[in-house]
Amino acid sequence: MSPHNIAILGGGPGGYEAALVAAQLGADVTVIDSDGLGGACVLTDCVPSKTLIETSNAMTMLNRSAGLGIATGGLATVNAARLYERITNLARAQSADITARLAVEGIRVIKGQGRLVGPGVVKAGDTEIKADAVLIATGALPRVLPGAQPDGEAILTWRQLYDLTELPRDLIVIGSGVTGAEFASAYQALGSRVTLVSSRDRVLPQEDEDAANHIEDVFRRRGMTVLGRSRAQAVTRDRDGVTVTLDDGRTLTGSHCLLTVGMIPRTEGCGLDEAGVKVNAHGFIQVDRVSRTSVPGVYAAGDCTGVLMLASVAAMQGRIAMWHTLGEAVHPIRLDHVAATIFTDPEIATVGVTQRAVTAGEVSARVLNLPLATNPRAKMAGVADGFVKLLSSPGTGVVLGGVVVAPRASELILAVSIAVEQRLTVEQLAQTFAVYPSLSGSITEAARKLMEFTPDTP
Repeated sequence: MSPHNIAILGGGPGGYEAALVAAQLGADVTVIDSDGLGGACVLTDCVPSKTLIETSNAMTMLNRSAGLGIATGGLATVNAARLYERITNLARAQSADITARLAVEGIRVIKGQGRLVGPGVVKAGDTEIKADAVLIATGALPRVLPGAQPDGEAILTWRQLYDLTELPRDLIVIGSGVTGAEFASAYQALGSRVTLVSSRDRVLPQEDEDAANHIEDVFRRRGMTVLGRSRAQAVTRDRDGVTVTLDDGRTLTGSHCLLTVGMIPRTEGCGLDEAGVKVNAHGFIQVDRVSRTSVPGVYAAGDCTGVLMLASVAAMQGRIAMWHTLGEAVHPIRLDHVAATIFTDPEIATVGVTQRAVTAGEVSARVLNLPLATNPRAKMAGVADGFVKLLSSPGTGVVLGGVVVAPRASELILAVSIAVEQRLTVEQLAQTFAVYPSLSGSITEAARKLMEFTPDTP
């Protein structure tokens, strides 16, 4: 008989999406959450950061509007207090919407921290829950550098930004991965002077090299200071702001310092050791492609697993766990089909096979890179930065992957994602109608150009 009592630890995307699936399949579901439904994604991470970025994008448009024939009478300014208030209100409203949805579905919610205390037994405070299956979806926390203790005022993690009452005057961002690049881009557009400290040769070292180099060039042209091969050793607070000491002895001064140096799993106190749930060397819960842990009946989803820290992946892991434990047909997660976006300006969106895999000889592919500056809609909007890259099989012409660097690349990548998921050929993509003029026209144009080098499909 399929399990029907489900306990879920954590109310973020991995947890609440799993709860909805389980409830719709007739299970009795309890969610234990300490922060508010939606989790860090809704309250302090994805929703707030992308709201901030939307405002920064609007500022970028306003500041370049003169080139479009619009007289603004000077640069626009940001009311930081109103901006942060709007961000906080939106996050709370989204959390409230999720809370209401779970209530409608009859899902029980307990405020507190859940802990595995025995086979199929979870405890939250004085409440004990017997469950046929348990899902751990407790998320992750910002990693803190030794010698750089956040104080919530001038030395900050990204979850503390929204408590400020004004924009940072001189912001030093430590870490040039996705989070660092996004906030550096946003605050530069909002009017802060930004210094981005990268320990690697370039920003976004794990991303497509063409895209990363393109964004770094945009950053520099817009006035950002980017320090490559520079590792922060310590951050101290002084009367005028902060001082960042680099490992080569150089010092940087600013009004605020933002730490974006990775994540650590939020699993302390969950009873993993006692239950025998295996974790990797970094403390992330080990799971298979259907979200099972090393303990029968215990699943895990989201950032606590360290598997592509994206809300979409967390939600899918949670859904898959419920489908699997409740006996439904399930397709194991395919990470090579996950579309991801970096919300810099312009955005970077990717899916499928990477240029790095092709260069390393792991995959054989034809690659076409089409500058966005040739696109008529981009010219109309005054957009000169960006490109579309497609990768296809040299034998069959099947679309293997793609990169889009453009405004709203997060929307444009869907066409490439469908092509990858459905194994469409470049010919099929090229013969699909695109609106004229549109940025999406560059995707079909890139496909047409790839057809010149791709044999007909047998």
